[in-house]
Order: sequence, then structure tokens, then C-alpha cells
Amino acid sequence: MTWPRDLPAQLAGLAPTLLGIALLIAIVTLVLRGYRVPHPFAPALAVLRGALQLAAISLILSGIISDPLWVGVGLAVMFTAAVATVTRRIGATGRHFTGVAASMGLGVTVTLLVVFGTGALEFTPRYVLSFGGIIIGNAMSIATLSGRRFTEGVTEHWEEVEGWLALGATPRQSTRELARRAVYFAMIPSTDQTKTTGLVTLPGAFVGAIFGGASPLEAGRFQIVVLAGILCAGSIAAVALIHLLAPRAPAPRSGARLATGYSAERWISRESTIALRVWSTLGARRTFSSAASRPGMSRARMCTMASALPVTVPASTTSGTPDRMRSSSSGATVPRQNSST
Repeated sequence: MTWPRDLPAQLAGLAPTLLGIALLIAIVTLVLRGYRVPHPFAPALAVLRGALQLAAISLILSGIISDPLWVGVGLAVMFTAAVATVTRRIGATGRHFTGVAASMGLGVTVTLLVVFGTGALEFTPRYVLSFGGIIIGNAMSIATLSGRRFTEGVTEHWEEVEGWLALGATPRQSTRELARRAVYFAMIPSTDQTKTTGLVTLPGAFVGAIFGGASPLEAGRFQIVVLAGILCAGSIAAVALIHLLAPRAPAPRSGARLATGYSAERWISRESTIALRVWSTLGARRTFSSAASRPGMSRARMCTMASALPVTVPASTTSGTPDRMRSSSSGATVPRQNSST
């Protein structure tokens, strides 16, 4: 690895930049603290951490940017950090790390193969590092948004999910619409950025290419490839991640949100045995199959059909069920499903 000879002079020229950043962060902190926003120092700490990381990576890249082996090592480190961030942000445990890595890896790999395989970008260490780093970072953001949106959606609409489960649907079927909406909302920022490029914003890759001496046409070509790659990698990563999370949707218990990754199947077996027994008595699976086959049949209508009347069962079958499904007398009554869900 070789380092630039004028490195000390470059470092000395950073003083005005550091001053400007310090003033900007001071303003951010004062605004948030003045409005009593929780964690007002979080942005300042994030910028400090980012600055240190960028300083380190800048020094490293100065020596490895032309070495294919070290470029691969750099991308591997970026990818590992991105997967760890997504796993932590969506509340998943360490055992989900492999699943998150597979989801993101699929999106990033497909995108890189298409871009460099078709010759959209020249297959050189410089392009691989810059393009790969951008794709990994944005795939991380989209995967995080989709995962968080999905878990929050399941928690907020648990009555609806529970109704589908009681009708005989699988955990994946019961959260299918929530999963689709989570992916859609996660893609909105990247889609809007692509639509408004050149009108509202000048993306960083475009500006950086121009500052690096590229012509505006070349910079535009690089930028549009980047934007298309972000959408490709993000969509694949989001769909794959939600596909892995869907069968393990978190369920609220006693008014509180469970830890993410708590299996819906386990929740049913431990907490809703009474509901499944009652729905089975009513022929829930036949109701689910019949209702699902009718065009235009809404979830709320299906729940209403299957829970038109409350059913009372012996108290001996209520062991291990939620308080809201127990009766203080000798029997327990399964309440009606709310048709508005």
C-alpha cells in the first residue's frame, strides 16, 4: 500500500471544514435540546463517530483503492457492519444474523452481477469499491425500514392478524398484506430520490464524479446506474428479509410489545389455545377456505363470519390463555372479533 506524499498538507487543510461541522452540530443540538427532544446529543455523537470512521477509511482507501484484494476486504467489512446494524435496528437476535446477511447479500450480489456483467460500469477496483459501498449502504437502509415497518405493523394490527390465524391461516398468510405494505413504504425514500434527481437534489455520486474530474455526461451515467442499483438491491433485500420475518411475527401480550422474533406460532400455542379450539369447533378452516374463495371478501368480513356468536367453553380449557379470554366464573367466553379490523 502506498500513501499520498502530500497527506500532512491535506490534513492541515481540514481546519475550516472541522469548524463548519462543529457549528452545524452545535445548532442541531441547541434546537433539539431547546425543544426537549429525547436524546438531543445523538446527532452530535453520530457525526463524531462518522467523522472518525471516514477519517480512518479515507486513510485506508488511499492505500488500497487500486488493490483488488484489499477492495474485497473493505467491502466485506462494510457488508458485515451493515448486516449487524440491520439486525440490531429491527430488534432481531444474533441467531437472525445469518438470515439478514443472506437477504442483503442476495440483493447486493444480484445488483453487482448485473451492473458489471452487462458492462454498465467498468469492472475495476475503483468502481467496484465506490459502487459496492453505495449499494450496501442503501440496501441496509431499505432493509431496516422494511423490517421495522413490518414488526410495528404486526403489533398495531395484531387483532387483524389474530383473526386470520384463528380462521386457519398460516402465520405467513396472516401477515401477507402487512409485509407488502412494509416493503412498499421502505422503498418510498429511494423511489422519490430517483424521481426528483436533478430537480430537487444533486446526488452525492453525481457531484463527487464531477469534482473528481468526470464530465457531466459521465457523472450522470454513473449516477443513474447507482440509483437503479439501489432500487434493485433494496427491493430484493427487503422482500427476502420480510419473507424470513413473516412466519415469526411478534405478538402483543398484556398490552406490551413482545421482543421481535417471538414466533407467532409459539404465541398461539401458549396463549391462544382456547381460541384455536373454539375456531376448530366452528369449522374455522372450512370457513377460511370458503371465504377466501369469494372475490372481494375482506378480512373484516371473514372475521365477522367466523365470530358471529361468542362461544363458551369449560374453564378447564382456559389454562394458559390471556386474561382477556378468561372468565372469572366456571367458564370462558371467546369474544367477538372486531369487524373494523
